[in-house]
Amino acid sequence: MRYAETYYTSKDGLRLFFRDYGLEEGGAAPVLCLPGLTRNSRDFDDLARRLAANRRVICPDLRGRGNSQWDSDYRNYNPGVYVDDVIRLLESEDLLNVLIIGTSLGGFLAMIIAATRPELVRGVVINDVGPEVDPKGLERISKYAGTQGPAASWEDAAKACRENYGDALPGLSGDDWAQYARQSYREDGSVIRLDMDPRIGDAVRELDSTPADLWPVFRMLKDTPALIIRGANSDILSAATLVKMAEVKPGLATATIPDRGHAPLLNEPASLAAIDEFFRQADEAGLEEKLQVKKARAT
Repeated sequence: MRYAETYYTSKDGLRLFFRDYGLEEGGAAPVLCLPGLTRNSRDFDDLARRLAANRRVICPDLRGRGNSQWDSDYRNYNPGVYVDDVIRLLESEDLLNVLIIGTSLGGFLAMIIAATRPELVRGVVINDVGPEVDPKGLERISKYAGTQGPAASWEDAAKACRENYGDALPGLSGDDWAQYARQSYREDGSVIRLDMDPRIGDAVRELDSTPADLWPVFRMLKDTPALIIRGANSDILSAATLVKMAEVKPGLATATIPDRGHAPLLNEPASLAAIDEFFRQADEAGLEEKLQVKKARAT
């Protein structure tokens, strides 16, 4: 499955990138994949190719990552600006009723978009994050974000990835870590560097050490179908928070992925099974809505 490499312009004039997989009119609801804090669109390549058999899949690089332009003002690396960028992308592509898959930061953005612009969203898959963040995990991310220097070789880049994420992602092979490195770094001339603006880390470290309370946002998802995926060993989304989320939102779908910390790669059998079932139900609900509208118009 091939994809188109496309750009659009943010409200403040940055050139932002997205990968566009699949068919314009594949028949099923389109999908928007939002990556984590230091990540980019390449994280979703395998999943996007799998989903694009019968639907359009859009995978953007948030500003400061991948092929998107870096911001000259690092204070713009914040959720409010990211949400504006993503909504501009959806509107520029005339995308409605999207299924959003968001990992970590992308999950926060998915919640905010679904809460504030529900007409754009059919459902959300939130990967290993919730309205309450474990402070231990937040401290870990704050320490490493944007602080890693360039790698001397692709082998060293893979080694660095294994050292940073090996505890969260046990069982990956040497080839897996090589692929992970290619998703994380880019070759910039003779330099192999992380594919992100290092000042993203500065923006994170300037935030108050107490995470924002997103429970009011999560409660606004009462009518939005949602699937929460949690790594069984996550230091960001605790088991207790997941239980509370299910209590706050009856009917919430959940999946806990064994041998995964923060965050599952979404290629695990349990992750794929949960996403497939969630999408099947969302597509059936969408078809039923179309039939109801057709009947109403006929009468």
